[in-house]
Amino acid sequence: METPPVAAAAPRLTLAEVLRAGLPLHTRTHRLPLHHWKVMRALSACRTSALGGHHYRCQHCGREHFVPHSCRNRHCPACQGANGFDWMEKQSELLLPIPYFHLVFTLPHELNPLIQQNQARLYSLLFDAASATLLEFGRNRLHAQIGVTAVLHTWSQTLADHYHLHCIVTGGGLRHDGTGWQGTSPTWIFPVKALSKVFRAKFRDGLHQLQAGGKLEFHGQLQPLAQSNQFISLVKQATAKSWVVYAKRPFAGPDAVLAYLARYTHRVGITNQRLLKLDNPAQKVTFAYKDYADDSRKKEMTLSLCEFVRRFRLHILPERFVKIRHYGLLANRNRHTRIAQARADLPNSARKISAPTEPPAAGSLTLPVCPHCRQPGLVLLAVTHGRPHFFPCHTDSS
Repeated sequence: METPPVAAAAPRLTLAEVLRAGLPLHTRTHRLPLHHWKVMRALSACRTSALGGHHYRCQHCGREHFVPHSCRNRHCPACQGANGFDWMEKQSELLLPIPYFHLVFTLPHELNPLIQQNQARLYSLLFDAASATLLEFGRNRLHAQIGVTAVLHTWSQTLADHYHLHCIVTGGGLRHDGTGWQGTSPTWIFPVKALSKVFRAKFRDGLHQLQAGGKLEFHGQLQPLAQSNQFISLVKQATAKSWVVYAKRPFAGPDAVLAYLARYTHRVGITNQRLLKLDNPAQKVTFAYKDYADDSRKKEMTLSLCEFVRRFRLHILPERFVKIRHYGLLANRNRHTRIAQARADLPNSARKISAPTEPPAAGSLTLPVCPHCRQPGLVLLAVTHGRPHFFPCHTDSS
């Protein structure tokens, strides 16, 4: 069932508009897996008449308005704001009056081609290695079960492949001996260099287990990796240097954690706000990005439409893949019991931590108002159901 859409002005340029221009060009030379095709088609049709919409009449000025439906796809920047807000409201019930820490685990770029061909297995291995590392440090250093919420991001600011995991970690945990809560310093939790070594070892061991079990695929230029000596050589190359694990500034309390969750948990590779210019005659698109190698300066990048679509497709998740996961104290099983126990052991735990009262502006859903007289009171006349435009496509079922 479609969500009633918003009668609001569309951004000057949207991802849907760029994809409508670029996808027909891209599919002339690229075969898309069926899953990718479904995602791209949904995003291209988002908030257009192709998906149908709601027909309204204003009780004040008498004008009629058509508001197109949203695609509600999790890869759509226009739809994820409201989805993230709904999810965040549920998370507010789990927050405790303790410090929270933000750690990022990054995979080396030498593994990028292998990850692209084995997304589901290696994304899951990233989750497993990072979470196991953090929980192990909690056991050994705090003698407690800490809580971890991990969020997968696969992109850089320029839509290149950059696989990393954002982890929100509780500043303490429930002691394993059952004697209550074990806290941490409000400014420091674990040494990142030590985390990096353990994380690298766990991911390396996981790679070897997957390869030995025949659970990795090697196609095209990666076919030589099917030979054990070539695969071992790649892993040695990737693990010969330190892996990047870094700690961002600790959150200023649980309310700041909610603000972070609101902004980043349901983020996709690029937002509509970063799209600057679509040049149809030249078949190019320009977008803004931050260059972290140059003191985070804001810059612009222009790509061909085909290259933009190719880069965006790098970040389409496998079907039904869960990109936000909880571990330890926050693991789904019995977590409400554990949170209740933690609250009983913590001072000041009676204060309710509330989510923001309004969802993020991008993609938010509000009561419809007339775009002409700006008055509420639109009367719903009809709901129409469309179907997305079918571009000529070449699907790859392999």
